[in-house]
Amino acid sequence: MRKKTRRQFLIETGCCAGALVLQPMMGKAQNTTPPDMVVCKWKGDPIPEEPTREIAEKLMKKAIEAIGGLEKFVKKGDVVWIKPNMAWDRTPEQAANTNPDLLRTLIELCFNAGAKTVKVGDNTVNDATKSYVTSGISAVVKETGAELVYIDRSRFKEMGINGERVKKIPLYPEIIESDIVISVPVAKHHSATTVTLAMKNYMGVIENRRMFHQDLPTCIKDLTAYMKPKISILDAIRVLTANGPQGGNLGDVKRLNTVAISTDIVALDAFGSEILNYNPNQIGTVKKAFEAGLGQIDYKNKLKYQEIVV
Repeated sequence: MRKKTRRQFLIETGCCAGALVLQPMMGKAQNTTPPDMVVCKWKGDPIPEEPTREIAEKLMKKAIEAIGGLEKFVKKGDVVWIKPNMAWDRTPEQAANTNPDLLRTLIELCFNAGAKTVKVGDNTVNDATKSYVTSGISAVVKETGAELVYIDRSRFKEMGINGERVKKIPLYPEIIESDIVISVPVAKHHSATTVTLAMKNYMGVIENRRMFHQDLPTCIKDLTAYMKPKISILDAIRVLTANGPQGGNLGDVKRLNTVAISTDIVALDAFGSEILNYNPNQIGTVKKAFEAGLGQIDYKNKLKYQEIVV
């Protein structure tokens, strides 16, 4: 029997983006149920010069453990697509792309959870052959045995997502057909949307981005609802505070040594907005998704939230 795709499973079971995070927890289960959101911070003051590998590895492992283990989301035999920011020909120190040390640990955890294949790829803005290498992600993917995917623009297929604003959009079938897609963005400023975080990161699965720029908050909300995220991870080891999304000036980069993970993508983006010093209620993408019922903004009071210092 042919294995069902992630999309088929979600359609048949009626799973939705907020299903895991909006259900009230009652009775004794509240004491044993893993949190909906975990924020993991490195102890001590951030030091810009310190290496990131040990920090990234420990933060990621502790966050995954606290939220109940990756086995909750990645099943044996799954095809996993990890969607980082890797669109820019920028070094890890410039914080325009997801931290490669963080990705290394996530890939290893996916394989440990039983994934058959782990794919990593993005529809880049700069030349992918340069962005993948300069970001440091190409080397990490090859080191872990995951599959580095260069997006073939001829393979995009127009699909119906039946959103409020976006009815159809070209999507990359190989991503959509994966059993699970994990959005792993770096927290950064964006000139058009103020911030770019886990929801906007999904723009790397589409073609014809110009359509979205007519109404970015609504279009991103539509795409998020279609993607039905199970879990999302925010890289805040280094964050880009200005001149996003590609940056380039190291003076715009701040070292926070933090990783956040949540089953509620809206909550994760709300947190990301806050660490970039913005009110999430005033961020169009976050507000629009919250109003559509895709998740919570007030994550500390509405979700089971845990903060850890490693």
